[in-house]
Amino acid sequence: MENIKELQNRVIDCTKCHRLITYCQDIAEKKRRMYTDWTYWGKPLPSFGVPDARLLIMGLAPAAHGGNRTGRMFTGDRSGDWVFRTLYKFGFSSSPDSYQANDGLTLNDSYITAALRCAPPANKPLPEELLNCRPFLETELQLLTNVKVILALGKIAFDTFLRTWAGLGNDVGSPRPRFGHGVKYDLPSGLVLMGSYHPSQQNTQTGRLTREMFESSFVEIKKILV
Repeated sequence: MENIKELQNRVIDCTKCHRLITYCQDIAEKKRRMYTDWTYWGKPLPSFGVPDARLLIMGLAPAAHGGNRTGRMFTGDRSGDWVFRTLYKFGFSSSPDSYQANDGLTLNDSYITAALRCAPPANKPLPEELLNCRPFLETELQLLTNVKVILALGKIAFDTFLRTWAGLGNDVGSPRPRFGHGVKYDLPSGLVLMGSYHPSQQNTQTGRLTREMFESSFVEIKKILV
């Protein structure tokens, strides 16, 4: 089986979804006014973290002017600010701030991936695009053999993990886990699946997700990983 680096290189080279590739490249060319001096990444985004991680964090997709610009998941946007400040507070990141892929930040005992590796228009991936991306996650789950906890940020990430895990021949339990903020499921395989609202501005600025709510998931994660 390929290793994590080989998988990431295969992700970067992927051209399966014409709509997504075209969109990412178009955003990279037009840019946002405040980032005119940047050279955007503009292609599928590799996952990020340590291969022996016990915590796997799964988001939806790169942001058009976040990961699609910086070349690293959850880097360069408001969602990323929430994620990395929380990871740092709980000992999973070397820094609370993440600006670009080569800023020196490293993860501890954690790994970040996504249901989709390209930024989708309006943050809404098509079902066939998620399906095209699923083999990458399947391989990732087979390679990350030390993972104990999956933290899914949002319903799409939660459901994508379950479909992928079941597709690998694993029992996901009955009744099937349902997404909700703060839910925790002990899967028959021994993994713990947790759900959290995604730290998008739509959730954080409206108060649907507060820092206390988001951090409560990590309090529970630390207890599990003791």
